[in-house]
Amino acid sequence: MNDDLQKRITEAMRDPKNLGELEGADAVGTVGNSDCGEMLRMWIKYKQEGGRKVIDRATFQSFGCETAIAVASLATELIRGKTAEEALAMKGDELAGELGPLPPMKIHCAQLVEGALRSALAPAASAIPSAPAAASSNSTGGLLENMLQPTEKPGGVRVVFLKPDAPKN
Repeated sequence: MNDDLQKRITEAMRDPKNLGELEGADAVGTVGNSDCGEMLRMWIKYKQEGGRKVIDRATFQSFGCETAIAVASLATELIRGKTAEEALAMKGDELAGELGPLPPMKIHCAQLVEGALRSALAPAASAIPSAPAAASSNSTGGLLENMLQPTEKPGGVRVVFLKPDAPKN
């Protein structure tokens, strides 16, 4: 990683924006990458503005490297005021904002943020894969099966697994 990018990441890490849970969020998305062990959760809150439903606030929590945290911090600022469709149209390189282009070994950090955003904003039916049937009708299933089941509460957490072909650190 070049020195200029490292300086921008360090600056973003000094004062990360929108860190932590967002009480009363309208949508929550969680994504993890088993290759690098990172996980990111994003909360979204909407408001009506000019007859449109736009993102009022977005926050995040991350179990990941400083690049993923810096990208998430910048992305939560960049999507403010956008509709869900406008935010979903943004790609990882756009979400990285002022960090600029990430080196190949760090592109997965922007993909992690993009995945959490998509998980939060995508319709529930298309974002949750079908879970295998439980062994019996009385069984509650394993952890994976339970995590993949839609929650009964509005705004429940969905877990979306990234494809294993994502670049490694």
